[in-house]
Parts: sequence; C-alpha cells; structure tokens
Amino acid sequence: MKMQLKSAVAATALIVAGGTAWADCGIESGSVRILSNDFAALHAVAEWAEQCASDTVEVTKNQTEEHKNIQVPALSIDPATYTVAVVATNSIVPLLNDDLIRPLDDLVAEHGGQLQESQLIRVNGQIMAIAFMANSQHLFYREDVLAANGLEVPQTFEEMFAAAEVLKAAGYETPISSNFMPGWNLAAEFVNTYLGTGNDFFEPGSAKLAINNEDGLAVLETMKTMVDYMSNDWATFDSNSQKPIWEADEAVLSISWGSRAGAYIADDSPAPEIAAATAFAASPGIGDSNIPTAALWWDGFTIAKNISDEDAEASFIAMMRGISPEMMAENLDKAVWLIDGYEPTRASSGVIDGISKGARPYPMLPYMGILHTALGDNLSEFLQGQESAEQALADIEAAYTTAATEAGFLN
Repeated sequence: MKMQLKSAVAATALIVAGGTAWADCGIESGSVRILSNDFAALHAVAEWAEQCASDTVEVTKNQTEEHKNIQVPALSIDPATYTVAVVATNSIVPLLNDDLIRPLDDLVAEHGGQLQESQLIRVNGQIMAIAFMANSQHLFYREDVLAANGLEVPQTFEEMFAAAEVLKAAGYETPISSNFMPGWNLAAEFVNTYLGTGNDFFEPGSAKLAINNEDGLAVLETMKTMVDYMSNDWATFDSNSQKPIWEADEAVLSISWGSRAGAYIADDSPAPEIAAATAFAASPGIGDSNIPTAALWWDGFTIAKNISDEDAEASFIAMMRGISPEMMAENLDKAVWLIDGYEPTRASSGVIDGISKGARPYPMLPYMGILHTALGDNLSEFLQGQESAEQALADIEAAYTTAATEAGFLN
C-alpha cells in the first residue's frame, strides 16, 4: 500500500495564493451524511457543507470523538450509514483495508477544480481522500508565567521538567498537562515521543516490532516523569478535558493538539487574560535529539463505497463547499488549512514550528493501528507504578505480536 501526501504537508503550511468566489452548490438531489471527529475546525467544515441543504438535498452530521469506532461498521452496511467519513492519517487505513471507500479521481476531475495537488491523497495511484488541514500535537505555554519565573520556552523534556520544578516552587502544584487518558490518547503520546527519538517502530521492510530497546525505555521513563508533574486525575485527560484545566490557571505547560489552539486564544475565552498570554511552540525534544516529539497528521474526507453514485456526487460537492477558501477565510484560526490561500496565523504557530524543526509523520502502515491498540492497552500499569518499564515493553510486544500474527502481518 503506497500512500502519498506531497511535500508531507510542510510546504502546504506556508502556501500563499488567491481563492475564487464560490458559486451555488448546484446539487439537484441527494443525501449527504457526514461522520467526523468533534472539534472547532470540523464544525466549520460541516456547517459550510450544510449550506448545500435544500428541499431535495439532505445534509446531516454526526461529530463525535467515537468516530473511529463507528466508521468501519457504519460504512460496512449497504447502503452505508454515512456518505462522508472525515479521517486522519491513521484512521483511513481500516477503511482502505476493508474496501469501504471509493476512488475520487472522477469526482475530482469534475468538481475539484479548487483543489491543490498537495491535497490529493493517493493510494496505489488512485485518489482516495482529500486532505484539508494539517495537525499535530505541540507545546502550549503561558508566556506571562514563564517570564515571571525567569524561564525560557523549554526545547527539551529535560528543560521542561526543570521548568516544572521552578513552577511547583512558585505555587503551581500540577504545572504540566497532556492527553494521557488510557487507550488511544495514551498510545498517541508514546508514538509522539518515540518519533522524537528518530528511531522506527518496526524492523525495515517488516511488521516485526522494534521498540523494545533503549529508546523505548527512555520514552516510558519520560512519560512517567510527565505524570509526576500532572494532576492525580491524569488518566481522565483528553483534548476536551485539558482546556478547562488551562483556563482555571492550573497548568502552565501542556502538550495538546494544534487543532485546539484557536479555542484557547479565542476572543470569547472565559479566561481572557490567560488566552492573551497563551503561546505555542514545537513539542520538546527527547534526549540529545532535536526532533519534536510529535506526529504530523493530515485530516481529510473520504466518500463511502456502499452508497449510490448520486449521493456520492452530492457528498463530494457539499464537501467542496465545506473546504472552500471562503470557509477558510472565516475560520483562519481554527486549523493549519491545506487550502488555497492559507496564510499562517498565531493559532497555527505551534504546528508550523514543529514542521520547521523536522517533526515526523505518523506512520501510515496497515499494522500501525495494531501497535497503537497494544500501546493503549498496556501503558497504564507502568505509569501507575504497578510494573517496570521493561515489563511494559514486553507486554506491548506480546500483545502486538499476537494480534499482528492473527491479522496475517507476521508468520
């Protein structure tokens, strides 16, 4: 399986070009049913797609953090529950593996004139998704608090933990927060940090796991130290629960998603002084590596296979409205848009800083999801002090090897 996002979203983050005025949607009839994650940038996309609704065109949406668990069963039935599945770098893989999404070449040729080559996600030569935003996790920090305590923006985890000690002495009992909820979020933190080592997850040309090494141990110890500076409720922290902690002035340094940055600095923030003092930078490096500990992602949309051609065309046209330059112009701070005319904003500075410092993409491999699951299921006991780092890595390797063998990736 060959997947390609030209220029690895790095070049597209700095595109400066002009957009054209949008005409009417021009959909005669059809049903558009959108499944996506639940955050501000995707709300904007869906709201603009909804503008295509009419007496003969239905547009509905389900925006939920459970979208990854819903998408495969929902698109497996005929007709599929949803006509559009908004995906990211990793979540497209199960849909491809089960042949649940359709090639988009004909629809792009007829209705995709606004798209740039860098937005076309090709798999084995066919366009299977349309990317519209880049994303990654990065450092959120309070400029005012760091300055008041004589601290620089940490460039490494070592500097981050040293800053946390100073902040604890200044009265911040839990100065760090991150998405450490067991399951997908916790696994993503391991993946982010391991990418920063520069090492690979698998042996070259193989599905055999290669994280049970010194780098893997260093990642676990780094994560354990993170927990030491976080709230006792760290296991409840996901993207949605971090923002209230930030606005309550309980954390000063946070690792969170770039797609959430705009909400942290919004004009209608319930904590305007904190919003004004919030800034963003690349995730810190680990050890002697200067690589940011964050995976680069793209978000985009796919069209279901098990739907009528009429609904597929209606859905594609509605999503072109959803990711139009006009939508972007009204929502510049909500994402690093991969849309013609995008210029970087304050909210995108953390993602762009990570790109400029060499953040690596999340591996688009068919067995990466199996590793992600094994990580999410086997990290909590170590972080809670119930087992050693060595045992945690052994458990992860055993769980992954069993599942990858059952899936036919290993003999």
